Amino acid sequence: MSERKHLPNVVPALLHMPDPERLWPSERPAHHAPRFLLLYGSVRERSYSRLLTQEAARLLQALGGDVRIFHPSGLPLPDDAPATHPKVQELRELVQWAEGMVWTSPERHGAMTGIMKAQIDWIPLTLGAIRPTQGKTLAVMEVSGGSQSFNAVNQMRVLGRWMRMLTIPNQSSVPKAFLEFDEAGRMKPSSYYDRVVDVMEELMKFTLLTRDIAAYLVDRYSERKENAQQLSARVNQGAL
Repeated sequence: MSERKHLPNVVPALLHMPDPERLWPSERPAHHAPRFLLLYGSVRERSYSRLLTQEAARLLQALGGDVRIFHPSGLPLPDDAPATHPKVQELRELVQWAEGMVWTSPERHGAMTGIMKAQIDWIPLTLGAIRPTQGKTLAVMEVSGGSQSFNAVNQMRVLGRWMRMLTIPNQSSVPKAFLEFDEAGRMKPSSYYDRVVDVMEELMKFTLLTRDIAAYLVDRYSERKENAQQLSARVNQGAL
């Protein structure tokens, strides 16, 4: 603790040493199956981002996950309808339910689609006292019609960080997606398919590792300080 005297800008009582017992609790509660919400970024009749999402859902279910897919058809543009819109409410309820997410977008004009971005934009950073995405895991994937690209997954990583999510290191990018799915909509065997398996395995592992301690992992000094100041202001209001 003596080292803290050299940190004049820090409130010592609010600077917490990492607690191994909270990071690696000796007992973890018996849990439901890990819960995953999957979003995709196209409403075409034959949407390759939807087909890839469905492959991811099958893999997560095979790994023991409880999976929901949000279908964006009918979701209004951000701010073009009230938050009470049924599709907005459905999306937000699923986000709060989930412990991990998968975002899959086509690449259009070198970027994720507007449909993908609209879904993310409808997810607020806070819902009252709840931060619906903070500390939850995220995997990102993309499909493209041409050569392999990583523009969409890179953009979604930025958004995942902004949403305070734990984005896993692995990712999937499927080029010339029209060649990678059969007539029934199933992904053909390939190195691209194997990468999707890798990503879902990794997402499951990170989710199991972090979901019980997510709140502790994202517990922040700056927020503890802000909360302490707000509490002090409330307590001292009577002396004003």
